[in-house]
Amino acid sequence: MLDLSTEFGQIDIYLFDQILRGRIAPGMSVLDAGCGGGRNLVYLLRQGYDVCGVDANADAVAAVRSLAARLAPGLPADRFRVEPVEAMTFPGAHADVVISSAVLHFARDEAHFQAMVRELWRVLRPGGLLFCRLASSIGMESRVRPVGGGRFRLPDGSERFLVDEAGLMTATTALGGALADPLKTTIVQNQRCMTTWVVRKPA
Repeated sequence: MLDLSTEFGQIDIYLFDQILRGRIAPGMSVLDAGCGGGRNLVYLLRQGYDVCGVDANADAVAAVRSLAARLAPGLPADRFRVEPVEAMTFPGAHADVVISSAVLHFARDEAHFQAMVRELWRVLRPGGLLFCRLASSIGMESRVRPVGGGRFRLPDGSERFLVDEAGLMTATTALGGALADPLKTTIVQNQRCMTTWVVRKPA
């Protein structure tokens, strides 16, 4: 019997949706920008995808290297690097799919957010898919309090850089990309909300 947690790990359900729809397919290269310990990479490593990633946290990179060594022993350890998302050392047009899951809302300010987005786009190949999940104010505009620099205090007590629909649409246009899906936002009991932003790069 298939053990789903063993096969897929703690994968983001919206990223899993992209796999089910065939947008992240065998043979593709995938870069996880802000990979943490690799919770979104278990299935991809098991299935032999060409996976790489970065994270600013050295302990997280050590954990994902250990995971990769166990699930995909042929993958070189240096595919996982201790680097900030806004300054990755992977070459331009490196990956077919770039993942940024629960990372962009840690931006210090608007300039930092834009620097990270530009770098995600730089390492994405023409025709590739950028998948982002990030905190937003969509549907909770009256419940968040600005603290400056594009950051807000949320009802759950956390402080995050938040985007809105207009900002994401402007960013999509500025990149020269096109939405692969409409923006989708999940509101968690009026405490916080997360938006899925999926953009296709022109071929």
